[in-house]
Amino acid sequence: MKAQTLTLLSALLLASTAQASSDQAWAEHDKQLLRACTQASQLKDVRALGKSAEFDDRTGYSALLLQGRFPQKHMNNRKGTELCLYDRRHKTATVTEWTPGKP
Repeated sequence: MKAQTLTLLSALLLASTAQASSDQAWAEHDKQLLRACTQASQLKDVRALGKSAEFDDRTGYSALLLQGRFPQKHMNNRKGTELCLYDRRHKTATVTEWTPGKP
């Protein structure tokens, strides 16, 4: 009886460990996130500012700040910042201009 219980507990522990994301899975997620966000961006020479913010799986979103230059002539190549929300389930990105400190 003890052997069966020990075997069952061991199997449960291994199963819960196997569900955790690997470093490789996170690296692939980061690549997909960056690719989708830069493609959705309206900025030129766009790059990520820091690491993404990961919301829990109930929400299913990741957020990433992007920085680049406005391509419109009247913007005179001025720097701009955008906030990208990435839907992990649908693998889609949406961006909006981000102006820190302004309501």
